[in-house]
Amino acid sequence: MNKEWILKTLPDEEQIKSLQSQLNIHEILCALLIQRGIDNINEARSFFRPELNSLHDPFLMKDMDKAVERLTQAIFDEEKILIYGDYDVDGTTSVALAYNFLKELSPNVFTYIPDRYTEGYGVSRKGIQWAIDHNINLFITLDCGIRAIENIRMAADHNIDVIVCDHHLPGDQLPPAVAILDPKQSDCTYPYDELSGCGIGYKLLEAFSIQNGIENHKLLDLLDLVAVSIASDIVPITGENRLLAWFGLKKLNNSPLPGFAALIDKAGMRTPLSISDVVFGIGPRINAAGRIGHAKTALDLLTQEVKEDAYVFAEKLNLENQERRNYDESITATALDMIQTDGQAEKCSTVLYKQDWHKGVIGIVASRCIEHYYKPTIIMTESNGKITGSARSVNGFDIYTALENCSEHLIQFGGHKYAAGLTMEPDQLDNFKNAFEESVSSLIEEKQKTPVIDIDLEIELEDIDFKMFGILKQMGPFGPQNMQPVFCSRNVFLKKEARVLKEKHLKLFISQAGTANNFDVIGFGLGHFHDKLDTPFDIVYTIEENHYMGQTTLQLMLKDIRV
Repeated sequence: MNKEWILKTLPDEEQIKSLQSQLNIHEILCALLIQRGIDNINEARSFFRPELNSLHDPFLMKDMDKAVERLTQAIFDEEKILIYGDYDVDGTTSVALAYNFLKELSPNVFTYIPDRYTEGYGVSRKGIQWAIDHNINLFITLDCGIRAIENIRMAADHNIDVIVCDHHLPGDQLPPAVAILDPKQSDCTYPYDELSGCGIGYKLLEAFSIQNGIENHKLLDLLDLVAVSIASDIVPITGENRLLAWFGLKKLNNSPLPGFAALIDKAGMRTPLSISDVVFGIGPRINAAGRIGHAKTALDLLTQEVKEDAYVFAEKLNLENQERRNYDESITATALDMIQTDGQAEKCSTVLYKQDWHKGVIGIVASRCIEHYYKPTIIMTESNGKITGSARSVNGFDIYTALENCSEHLIQFGGHKYAAGLTMEPDQLDNFKNAFEESVSSLIEEKQKTPVIDIDLEIELEDIDFKMFGILKQMGPFGPQNMQPVFCSRNVFLKKEARVLKEKHLKLFISQAGTANNFDVIGFGLGHFHDKLDTPFDIVYTIEENHYMGQTTLQLMLKDIRV
């Protein structure tokens, strides 16, 4: 699949020189910093040396005073408190954060995570009924609730007070809660509105601690939960999120919660862990609980007080994650074959349905299909007599709008620009397929049909050394809006014959005219370039450390090649 390379605008030369004179580092690093909005020594100092006292006052968030007052009352009056969160990583880490903190203050703290298959996403009616049946006084939602108008009204009608902690966009109407913590509310003036659900929970507990004179370290000991939520929920790693992720990763690598320590051991992961390691190593294992079984397994893991006790849950998550991967691989293979045999390869969209596909992995399969056929994709299966699907989009294309145009064929749908869920009656399948293809073909622009690689800078191999990389590492943690720098180098050549590993990965050893620098290069999934590298070629890559037999070298992680 051809990819478009887009080189970011190089900052003004005078601006680069000015920052270089202040920091005394390579101009390449100065250009990268300026691209990230850092153009003076004070901003650089804050960026490279984050401090927790730079976090915003939690009481700046709308309704925080009300939420703290109600939570304080519940703790002191020994009321029953239910902590409710979703079945994904953000939801389970949020519930674990609040439970681990509040259980030290009250014996009446309970948790509830809905079942993906019988209750679905968000605050469920079954969850509210559980709270009613168990005489809950205070119901705290985490990572959900901002649009659960009717179900929260049901709680209020039974004299259950609700505090909503959410980071999703509110609708036109707000739920009847005693306090709503969501910085995306139009009248909330909190300075940062990109916190994860767990991040909102952290701010509530931070405010509660300030109000009640609780030592700061009790909450800081739980920061690895916040870091895992930030990484796994793919929120921007800027502002407060970067601060929380920076300190949370430090906690995860130095003294992780018992559950994380057990999971890292069982997964065979090597520290120090990066955001990427969390996204691809820890996150999928926690998510697997809700996809294959019930997310309570993940919550049980994250609330253990002794590492040895956590191993049984870590082992179960490992097994469920392997099962999830097996479903993922087999369904993806079938889906890719269907695209060819059903004649969908030539269409503007991909819509596939198979009655027995596992509902827990269809969103992952949709993303896998896009890696091969770059177009808006919906993967569907049967659930409770209905057809249910997960939609994923390509860069720049609003799949939610495309679904709106087909809403007459759907029972319900919801989501955002790049991902959505939908449900329909079985007899509407063909009508929906046709309508969705028509909708996509009328909306999609030509430039949205080709995957894009954003490149920070074009550099020479001569520029790469350990000093440069050492500073590059300190620009992390990397993630959305603070991505790992991507570089381009032109006219590189092979120093020895290229190899293909496991029939699909490319292994190179390269150099460039005018330099003694040579680098190992790994290109995952790029084995098809093997026979095309007999002339100088251009590469796009990131820089990584490689540890092998006690030696550390720099290697290039290939993203694309142009011959």
